Amino acid sequence: MHIYNKSCFKKYIFALFMLGITQFATAQMTQNYRSPNFWDNVRFGGGLGLGFGNDFFSGSITPSAIYQVNDKFATGVGLNFTYTDDRNYTATVFGGSVLGFYSPIREIQLSAEFEELHVNRKYEYDGIPDFRDEYWYPALHLGAGYNTGPVTIGVRYDVLYDDDKSIYGTPFMPFVRVYF
Repeated sequence: MHIYNKSCFKKYIFALFMLGITQFATAQMTQNYRSPNFWDNVRFGGGLGLGFGNDFFSGSITPSAIYQVNDKFATGVGLNFTYTDDRNYTATVFGGSVLGFYSPIREIQLSAEFEELHVNRKYEYDGIPDFRDEYWYPALHLGAGYNTGPVTIGVRYDVLYDDDKSIYGTPFMPFVRVYF
């Protein structure tokens, strides 16, 4: 990576910024996961997504909550809502997921997430409705990430990926998880 290339320079600055945030967040984390009070062991988080371009928009919100069983294992549930509008295509997706996280060592997080999504897709050509599709789609994501406390950065793979039905363009997806 040549640092004077404008695109590479932005990626380099972004990576340093993310590393700084994760290290700061780790230093601030002082929660005891073995508290007898149930709510002391619950953490909330999730994600937001935006994508846009020429005649394209996609937005998603994915809140979730996890229960930290012990220092190595957490489990929880999540919700998903996504809307996509392309020139000839719109999709509305909603559903839920069950999450499981395992950390063999503090810095590594392995994850499994079963997601069930209701997909409503509509295709139009020249303003005339051409095709409408509505169905439920299951996904099973297995992932691994670098954990710095409340922030985990990694990649996950959908083992149930179906090229015709998945709302995702590829079975591999990078992720950033944040839980407080």
